[in-house]
Amino acid sequence: MAKIEPVGEFGSLAWCEACAAAGVKLLEEGDLPSDTAWGFSEIYTHPPARLLTGGRELAAYYIMVKDGEISGGDGAPEECRALPGFHVELQWGLICNQSRSLYGREGQRQRSREEQVMYKAIEEYLDRPNPLGFKPRNAVWPPAVGTALGKGSEEGGGLHNIAASLQMPSPEFEDVPTTALGVPIFSKMTTEQKRTFLRLCGVDVP
Repeated sequence: MAKIEPVGEFGSLAWCEACAAAGVKLLEEGDLPSDTAWGFSEIYTHPPARLLTGGRELAAYYIMVKDGEISGGDGAPEECRALPGFHVELQWGLICNQSRSLYGREGQRQRSREEQVMYKAIEEYLDRPNPLGFKPRNAVWPPAVGTALGKGSEEGGGLHNIAASLQMPSPEFEDVPTTALGVPIFSKMTTEQKRTFLRLCGVDVP
């Protein structure tokens, strides 16, 4: 894979546009059935104000396959979100830092395990169930779509690794303890770091 230079922070306009363009290119190079109707959208809630300058309303990007056309860009249009596919709304702070890490299938599993540890630690700290407001997902990944977007992921390619390579670090995580994959270690944070991190995730703390 050719060297990719970072273009912006996670959720920034430049980063979202670049990720969408990369996803569109991967799907165009894939062998998708002509009747594919599929959408992908990620909305990052509670982003730092600097990411929403210039009248931008959402930190989000989308990719859409509909009526034989492949498109994508900044934002999360309802036309895309109405399609079967992968649509999420997650707190910016919960996934920002670890999204910079490059990995293949096993790395994805490891990240998921480490994130579950973080979620559990937050739940125990706040002493209430599901404080982050997670909702069930009904993801649809047609085989041809998954193959196209994951192409070369074990060698540093695929949409995730391209997006990670496009991402610049965010200052909020400069001093936060993390795993090797960049997942914040909530249990090792100071009390003030925990409070700051929770506010970054949209959780009210006294």
